Amino acid sequence: MTITPRFRKFALTAHIISSVGWLGAVVGFLALAITGLTSHDTQTVRGAYLAMEVITQFVIVPFCLTSLLTGLVQALGTKWGLFRHYWILIKFLITIISTIVLFVHLQPISGLAGIAAERTLSSSDLQMQIQLVVAPGAALLALLVATTLAVYKPRGMTPYGQRKQHEKRAESQQ
Repeated sequence: MTITPRFRKFALTAHIISSVGWLGAVVGFLALAITGLTSHDTQTVRGAYLAMEVITQFVIVPFCLTSLLTGLVQALGTKWGLFRHYWILIKFLITIISTIVLFVHLQPISGLAGIAAERTLSSSDLQMQIQLVVAPGAALLALLVATTLAVYKPRGMTPYGQRKQHEKRAESQQ
């Protein structure tokens, strides 16, 4: 199934915007998480964790889901395919894993924001605070790898892609 050039460009534009937005939002989230972990000012810490919840719900999650959806449209609706090239498959797996990890961390993010809204954080909250620095740090690395794969498109076809390419060549020679 191939999509029209106009729709392909629309989907590609939406994919780039959502992917870059997701990356930028994770950087902002990480900055807030580091601020929440290291600041000695109670109001700054509270504000950081409350803002993290808002950024997650209204920026990161929508960009994440849009990036996943538009990436699938691009892969399934163009000649690249989803399973033909290793770089696309790896990028898709990074996106899926990042999405799952994001949804797993929604509860701790909301939990810490709820604590920050009610009281001053204590040393018993330190593990959750560290978790909310490590997770976006790993997410940032994963998103940078996915971006690099999208730009460089390293060679290498999957066995499925090789078989499809061979079939296409055999058809064109007949």
